[in-house]
Amino acid sequence: MVYSLWTAAGGMSGQQLNIDSIANNLSNVNTIGYKKSRTDFQDLFYQTYKTAGTRSDLNSTYPVGIQVGGGSKPSSTQVLFAQGNLQKTGVKSDLCINGEGFFRVKMQDGSIAYTRDGSFKIDSEGYLVNSNGYYLDPPIQFDDDFIKESIKIMQNGDVYYKSSSMEKDDEFYLAGRILLTRFVNPAGLSRVGKNLYKQTSGSGNSFDGIASTLGYGSIQQGFLEMSNVQIVEELVSMIVAQRAYEFNSKAIQTTDSMLMTAVNIKR
Repeated sequence: MVYSLWTAAGGMSGQQLNIDSIANNLSNVNTIGYKKSRTDFQDLFYQTYKTAGTRSDLNSTYPVGIQVGGGSKPSSTQVLFAQGNLQKTGVKSDLCINGEGFFRVKMQDGSIAYTRDGSFKIDSEGYLVNSNGYYLDPPIQFDDDFIKESIKIMQNGDVYYKSSSMEKDDEFYLAGRILLTRFVNPAGLSRVGKNLYKQTSGSGNSFDGIASTLGYGSIQQGFLEMSNVQIVEELVSMIVAQRAYEFNSKAIQTTDSMLMTAVNIKR
């Protein structure tokens, strides 16, 4: 059996997935809170023609065997949760997490999703919502006569604001506290689009906690966490993947030429 055909074809398929992942990273270079993916590979089965340590004759053994691999396949697309750069915006409702943790939001179907995208807005009812209109969980709501420029969000997630009906200029209301969530294995979260993640059995248990305490990052007001994609790194990875794809294609062409030579021997 000519293994090189299957091996090279599998290599091309794997590198195509690798290119797809790199292209997705590049397309999200400006996505707030985006975390890059890395395609990991593992080798496949091996055909053993000679086992190391078996006898070569009566008084000696083979020090090295003969094994031919069956190629490789993608084993996972690992999400890398390295901290992205913090960009100052000055917008009172823009938040970022400096460290571990996710914001919790409640989707329209009542399920909970998690995000690192802190570009929150204030809707018509005074709720702090994400770009898709999903409420924070627990919700944060301001009074109708709140003063937007007075909003203060502390590093531990406490949200304060002033109201135009207040009698004292130095008086603040507490709107609530923004909690953070962390996971045993955040790489096991499932991406669902809209900068959101869903919990899976692979991500393990979730733990809600207060920002700036042990194990949780701090919340920074007026900043956004940008994508952690590095363009130069992605371009280098793309060139390597492209070359690997081309060389696997060349291996198929070479094998095909060898087979044609073998077929033509009889002629």
